Amino acid sequence: MDVYEEIVRLRKLGQKSALATIVEVRGSIPSYETAKLLVREDGSMIGTIGGGCVEAEVWNAAREVIETEKPKHLSFNLGQDAAYDNGLICGGQLSVLVEPIMPVPSALIFGAGHISKSLSKIASLAGFSTVIVDNRETFANRDRFPEASEIFSEEYEDVFPKLSVNEHSYLIIVTRGHRDDMRVLRWAVTTRARYIAMIGSKRKVINVIKELEKEGVSAAAFERIFAPMGFEIGAVTPEEIAVAVVAEMIAVRRNADSAWRSLSKTVFADESLRALLVK
Repeated sequence: MDVYEEIVRLRKLGQKSALATIVEVRGSIPSYETAKLLVREDGSMIGTIGGGCVEAEVWNAAREVIETEKPKHLSFNLGQDAAYDNGLICGGQLSVLVEPIMPVPSALIFGAGHISKSLSKIASLAGFSTVIVDNRETFANRDRFPEASEIFSEEYEDVFPKLSVNEHSYLIIVTRGHRDDMRVLRWAVTTRARYIAMIGSKRKVINVIKELEKEGVSAAAFERIFAPMGFEIGAVTPEEIAVAVVAEMIAVRRNADSAWRSLSKTVFADESLRALLVK
């Protein structure tokens, strides 16, 4: 199996992996410069960088890289003593780069209005694969969203089973009204999405949450929602709102501290408004 083909396959499946590459060699080693080892999320491997304890240590590092999503540089000295113990009588040195291979993040935008048009464009420029969902064909179409990877013009509940949502999915709820927002949010909180955001004021969000709680959805299910969505930059126009939201998505994607500071400002962290949820 080819390493590169497997990388493409795993990314399409929405799975992470780590690629280890020998980037520098000095002296004799049991492999060659540019040799590669791909480690999947389940720990299975494809390729090799020479075997032995070096490869075992690289495998451990790869598992850490998959977890942290941050690259690591490793150096090995196959001196006579170490080489004899490892069964690698070579005496050379090598450096290995272990880098995370991440799936293309998907931005699933529910609602195809004026804000969604800007969101789809800016999210695509930022490296997200955008999916548009709206129950109005006059809005959810290729003319309005030429950059989208997929467009669904069906009832929301009919589309949900067709969507592949994982920890690299970003769900943005910008439908035309409270009722549709509620339909999408009810489903969204049951997914493994990395980011769930909904447009609207804090009081609007509270009203939606209270209605869903009446249906039996627990308040805890909503604590990871970014609502109101986007960084607080004073955004007014659809384009500015889109910039604020995509910036927040990038912060979540890169595990930036600013993302969690943003989450701390949502309706669920506002004590005065949280109190309304229990009334």
